[in-house]
Amino acid sequence: MYNFEYKNPVKIIFGKDSIPKVADEIPQHSKILMIYGGGSIKSNGVYQQVKDALQGFELHEFGGIEPNPHYETCMKAIEMVKYEKVDFLLSVGGGSVLDATKFIAAGALYGGQDPWDFMKHRYEIEVQEALPIGAVLTLPATGSEMNGTTVITRVSTQEKMAFGSPLVMPQFSILDPKCVFSLPDRQVANGFADAFVHVIEQYLTFPVNSPLQDRFAEGILLTLIEEGPKVLANRNDYDAAANFMWSATMALNGLIGAGVPQDWATHMIGHELTAFHGIDHARTLAIVLPGMMHIRRDSKKEKLLQYGERIWNIKQGSDDQRIDQAIQKTVEFFNSLGIPCTLPEYDVPKETIGKITERFKTRDSKLGENKDISYKEVETILEDRL
Repeated sequence: MYNFEYKNPVKIIFGKDSIPKVADEIPQHSKILMIYGGGSIKSNGVYQQVKDALQGFELHEFGGIEPNPHYETCMKAIEMVKYEKVDFLLSVGGGSVLDATKFIAAGALYGGQDPWDFMKHRYEIEVQEALPIGAVLTLPATGSEMNGTTVITRVSTQEKMAFGSPLVMPQFSILDPKCVFSLPDRQVANGFADAFVHVIEQYLTFPVNSPLQDRFAEGILLTLIEEGPKVLANRNDYDAAANFMWSATMALNGLIGAGVPQDWATHMIGHELTAFHGIDHARTLAIVLPGMMHIRRDSKKEKLLQYGERIWNIKQGSDDQRIDQAIQKTVEFFNSLGIPCTLPEYDVPKETIGKITERFKTRDSKLGENKDISYKEVETILEDRL
């Protein structure tokens, strides 16, 4: 296991009917901007619960955050923050709303010309200060409620990019599994796929003698596989919803990635499919991952075989046969959630592969846990998904 430092300061408030506790977590006399998405929080009662809890605070609202949050929308929110002199941001929604909130928190206090610098110059320009953030999570998926990472789409340039900073970690996140009850099948399926691939990115690399981290990761994967059908079959199954919500949080709060190599190439490639075609983030991961597993089978061989045996009970056959079975089982899992795994199923033309390849070539990107996936191999991975 590698050396590591791990600190996660996010306070988690988990359980049914926990949303009213939001008022206890925000400093008195705060000027709050409540940020949310398309309005589902108004139909499921979350909006009113938050409003009732925050009576007595100066509360402003900004709605309309997209499922893949747009830079252009976030910049409008930043204008509002400055105009109203807001000093606390409250995200009420899923991971996309929280990602937007993180960008707004950093962007509102940025001394440079354009907060997109955090993405464009990710390793050169760091966040120096940010507004405090709280979260009421309504959709398990991204793990954004317990980490300092955000991903934003810039529509004008068809780019989707990320940055991370401990300064944009929420001070608290409220997780009420009852929020899952009102979610449509598509969002539930996306949440399971997103959390699943988050684990894979930190697990399916190469061994570094980290049995505890491996078993943490495998426990999350097995839980997601077990609970997915339950939540899709019965949205009011509280226990299944709770297990789903906590698994998604644990998948990306830094714990299972501490001391082990991490990949994230599937995410980086998937972001480009969203940027060019607007495909749901989780579904881009389901497209790319099987190709990544197939093309990178040699460098990931030991962990692929371990994954196949411990997750899918695959013990018979040659190494290649077992790896093929593990990939097929992964595809079948995504398909069971109602998520297709090939580019043609999303009407993505072959020409898009060339655009994505050229983008990675221009950036001179080297992806993967070994930093050895070049633009040429990105092309091969995507061609595998045709």
